[in-house]
Amino acid sequence: MNITKQHLLNEYSLDDKQLTQDTIGKGKLIEGDTLNVLAKIDDDVVNVGITSPPYNKQEKNKGWLVTNVVYDAYKDVMPEPEYQQNQVNVLDAIYRITAPGGSFFYNHKIRWDRGNMYHPMDWLRKTQWTVKQEIVWDRKIAGNIRGWRFWQVEERIYWLYKPIGDHLVGKELESKDAKLTSIWRGVPESGRKNPHPAPFPLWLPARIIISILGEDSQGIVLDPYIGSGTTAIAAKLLGHKYIGIDRSEAYINMTHDRLDKSQREKDKIQKEFDLHQVESTFKERKSKGKNVGKYRYPDKDNEEQMILLETDNNK
Repeated sequence: MNITKQHLLNEYSLDDKQLTQDTIGKGKLIEGDTLNVLAKIDDDVVNVGITSPPYNKQEKNKGWLVTNVVYDAYKDVMPEPEYQQNQVNVLDAIYRITAPGGSFFYNHKIRWDRGNMYHPMDWLRKTQWTVKQEIVWDRKIAGNIRGWRFWQVEERIYWLYKPIGDHLVGKELESKDAKLTSIWRGVPESGRKNPHPAPFPLWLPARIIISILGEDSQGIVLDPYIGSGTTAIAAKLLGHKYIGIDRSEAYINMTHDRLDKSQREKDKIQKEFDLHQVESTFKERKSKGKNVGKYRYPDKDNEEQMILLETDNNK
């Protein structure tokens, strides 16, 4: 690994809790095992985290449209109880390094093996996190066209929250963000454009960062399975710091290259920004006697989100 690139690090070059708010700089990419690297980060550093871990699909489960997922430098094969405990350990380590009031967004899917269903809530409830919301990501495509079950086109994104004291609800989202609803519709990143076997589309981490951190202050964004670097790209383009971890040197270098060329992806960020708009808030509409409770789907040219009708009751 090329350590001369200042923001590229290796887990063996760091001491425990060496990475602090003051030493992160504009961002750090760290090659190493996720749990080992998380131990190098100080308490209460991260403001928001976003990730999609390997799903323990045993490198054999595939469908007509999607081949089996094989990662560089990692075997996605564990006994299921061991996998779930590993995820509990990782999530609890992230809880430690997340500042009170911070959030972690955990993308996973419901899986089946020999008729047994494995649901992410099986292990999420064993962590220290408060599960604030379950978001359904409608990916619009099915990875398998067999009929053992209705085709699975969705994955789940769990909004995990680290409370301040015993206040479990946390800060209210702004109307322009909350109106995007708990169902997010968008296809995955094309495998023809990204060589990683399971990359995020850029709009997904951008939506989270915009909604949670806003535009007023700089935050620190974590992805403990950084892969091709999409979370780091979103953080950089939105003016935030990032910490990305991966055991694959190839993926770390891929992320570094994308960060160098990140301005090429700025239009995707702007497209997401454009969705975070409202003409007036609920409070403003109510004060003017306008309608505050009717929703409909937009026209066919913009069917990604639901919008709030601005009907004026005085007309």
